[in-house]
Amino acid sequence: MSRKGKIAIGAGVVLVVAVLVIRAIGANRSSGPQVRAEVVGRHDLVSHVNASGHIEAKQSVDISADISGRIVQLPVQEGQRVKEGDLLLVIDPTQYQAAVRQAEAQLAQARAGAAQAKASADQDRRDWDRLRELKKRTPDLVTDQEVEQTRTKSEVQNALWQSAQHGVSQADASLAEAKDRLDKTVIRAPIDGVVSRLNVQKGETAIVGTMNNPGSLLLTVADLSVMEAVVQVDETDIPMIHVGDSASVEIDAWPDSAFAGRVVKVASSAMQDRSSRSATASQSTSDQAVDFEVRIQIDEPPTGIRPDLSATADVVTATRRNALAVPIIALTLRDTTTTGPAPDSASGGEPDEAEGVFQLHGDAVHFVPVRVGIAGDAYFEVLNGIAEGDTVVSGPYKTIRELRDGGTVRVEKVDRGTGTASMDSAGGRRHAATGGDTAEGS
Repeated sequence: MSRKGKIAIGAGVVLVVAVLVIRAIGANRSSGPQVRAEVVGRHDLVSHVNASGHIEAKQSVDISADISGRIVQLPVQEGQRVKEGDLLLVIDPTQYQAAVRQAEAQLAQARAGAAQAKASADQDRRDWDRLRELKKRTPDLVTDQEVEQTRTKSEVQNALWQSAQHGVSQADASLAEAKDRLDKTVIRAPIDGVVSRLNVQKGETAIVGTMNNPGSLLLTVADLSVMEAVVQVDETDIPMIHVGDSASVEIDAWPDSAFAGRVVKVASSAMQDRSSRSATASQSTSDQAVDFEVRIQIDEPPTGIRPDLSATADVVTATRRNALAVPIIALTLRDTTTTGPAPDSASGGEPDEAEGVFQLHGDAVHFVPVRVGIAGDAYFEVLNGIAEGDTVVSGPYKTIRELRDGGTVRVEKVDRGTGTASMDSAGGRRHAATGGDTAEGS
């Protein structure tokens, strides 16, 4: 090898060593955990609440029997379309027809008795009138006692006639009751719709419900032209939902489709009734899930939709156009009395915590408290605390949890933070701030 070649090789070795030394010095200067960073920008944000439930018809009538008896006619089948007034079923009317005939006979008897009482009352009144006139003309022929006896007899007969009239009214009411019970042996469709549920067959006995024993549900007629998704919303999300909010409904039976809808009703009380809550009052309230029922009317329900299908709804609760936003993963909690991470609640005490992000200045980070608006699975709206163009630490989440105010970091990459974010309820905010799985997975 020539002298020049040896010199070139030696120079190359020296250059490599110099580069390694420079990198080592730079690494020592930039010691600290490796993080990702993002420049704060503006995004179009949509906040929504996700809830699951089932499909119901807006108008649905459960039909039970008002009288007991054997079903002798059942001309409809499940799934059959009916119109208001169509015959649905007939309960054996034999005993109720007999009751009507008996009531008619009792009414006729009461009317005859009233007519007889009226005739007697009229006769006694005429006798009293004649005796009273005779007393006036010839006082010596009629004693006062006879006049009083005749008067008393007339008043008694008049009272008997009034009593007979009340008996007629009572018999007439009994006849109306018997006819009403007879009419209830025939059950007709209360609305236009479809027989969505048929629980009985011809020959079975319909049972009337009592206080402690519910009656038999014979069938259900539902108007399937207007369908609603009935979902259960957690109590923490219910204040954000209002009547008129738009929603997207996914039905398990149509897995590749989403149907537009709007909120038409928000329950005023929880689905868990007071009796069940009082029965479990001894249990911890944190173990009790409190849900509210929300009804979402589907604008254009698909053909073939029916009640009880499983559904999931996304209710849009707020939108922000061109809003200043930070990544959901960047938001964390810190104890304002210390410079380190927020202490674990299990350690005791109530720390003075603040919600904020770590702002990047060179290779140093500083905790900045912020106030956020609508929240979701991608970005938070920022109301104050940082400005557009600032750089914040955006991950990894575990590293952000361990950062200290004023500490140094090694920046892996800086994202410009452009694009559009779709938000997913306030649940994402709670996960991001407390270390839940949602933020961890991002």
